[in-house]
Amino acid sequence: MSTSCSVKMRRRGAELELAILEAAWAELVESGYARLTMENVASRTGTSRPVLARRWDSKYSLAIAALRHQREKYPLQVTECGDLRTELLDFLERACGRASLITVFFSLLTNEYSQDPASSPQALRDTLIKGEDNALSSILQRAVERGEIDAQKLVPEVKTLLSDLFRHHAIMTLSAPPSTLRETWVDTIFLPLVRNT
Repeated sequence: MSTSCSVKMRRRGAELELAILEAAWAELVESGYARLTMENVASRTGTSRPVLARRWDSKYSLAIAALRHQREKYPLQVTECGDLRTELLDFLERACGRASLITVFFSLLTNEYSQDPASSPQALRDTLIKGEDNALSSILQRAVERGEIDAQKLVPEVKTLLSDLFRHHAIMTLSAPPSTLRETWVDTIFLPLVRNT
């Protein structure tokens, strides 16, 4: 005679790490960085705080890992199609998937900076985007090579303008910019600045 018993399988390794990162992200989105605790993440994951502490030494390092994990879900690399406008709009569309990351990043930045004035926004930014190719620079370089835009006009402030506008909108409205606004940025602001004259 066989008896069936339901045994709850314990997650381990990559599966457990993924569950922890997803739980940490949910906590960050729902409660913000200030209220993030290792205990809440452990509880949400069905594990213990020591399990988290073996992988991440602080809630800061866990938050950074959760942000990086979410960032990887929304790659910004755009396939070359031979038209700068199309590629820029594709880039901004892809960036919309990351809008919530920007608001969480901003929460993390302001909280960390208030706790430790020696920490810098640039250091946090570098930690978060370490190793990521700059997709927008690749798009612009291809456009220069195709002769669509003037390389001399791509001063640093212009090169980052679309990303800066996107971040500003995400931080100020806590949302991704609508497609009509993205088109206005590209057609009315950015392209006139960089086109060959």
